[in-house]
Amino acid sequence: MNKLSVIGISTYRESASWGVWHQVADLQFAQYADAVVEFDAVPVLLTPAPAGGADLPGSAAAVVARLDGLIIAGGADIDPARYDATPHPETSGIRPDRDAWELALLDAADARGLPTLGICRGMQLMAVHAGGTLVQHTPDDVGHTGHSPGGDVFGTTEVQLETTSQLADVQGGQVSGPCHHHQSVATHPGFVATGRSADGTVEAMERVAAEDDPHPSRFCVGVQWHPEMGPDHAPIEALVRAAGAD
Repeated sequence: MNKLSVIGISTYRESASWGVWHQVADLQFAQYADAVVEFDAVPVLLTPAPAGGADLPGSAAAVVARLDGLIIAGGADIDPARYDATPHPETSGIRPDRDAWELALLDAADARGLPTLGICRGMQLMAVHAGGTLVQHTPDDVGHTGHSPGGDVFGTTEVQLETTSQLADVQGGQVSGPCHHHQSVATHPGFVATGRSADGTVEAMERVAAEDDPHPSRFCVGVQWHPEMGPDHAPIEALVRAAGAD
């Protein structure tokens, strides 16, 4: 029997209601887990309240040691202080606990060379983790709200991928994907932009290996759209493939 890859998925901590309960809960859209299962891997949800309290690096290292792949999922805006910026009036929903936990997970993933996929906020956090910056309100730059029509409605992003990119191997040269973001990546040191929409927004990026990189072929990719919410789960398939190869 082939070993099943274990894929960690970061989560929200929010007030939630189910049955008779109205409590703070650790949760995530089931579509993430379903997409992982689709490719014969095991999803594990990673709470933003890890054991160890202040020892986030130790907790993150302990978790990453048990994973074959990592998804940093979508969610609320990243604290602009993380990239030395003043909050834009439209920046909201900041979750310092989640920022800190996921940044620790990315540190541990880098140290181990763990295959990693960032989705929407996850891609943005990967850029910030690498020393990059964000556009805090994309409509200011592109002149439209198509990337996030509002409420719980997803827009549709048409993405042109670089033909030599890792994603193009499984995705092809073009993507039509669900999107729901008002922020986007501005600068991304250590990554190359491998996908853009027609308005110039960076929609995909891939890690560039340094000369002394101990993991030069590592899968480390960010996508700005939400593949788990559409019919085409190719980026998650690519992550699972990479996780199984390690």
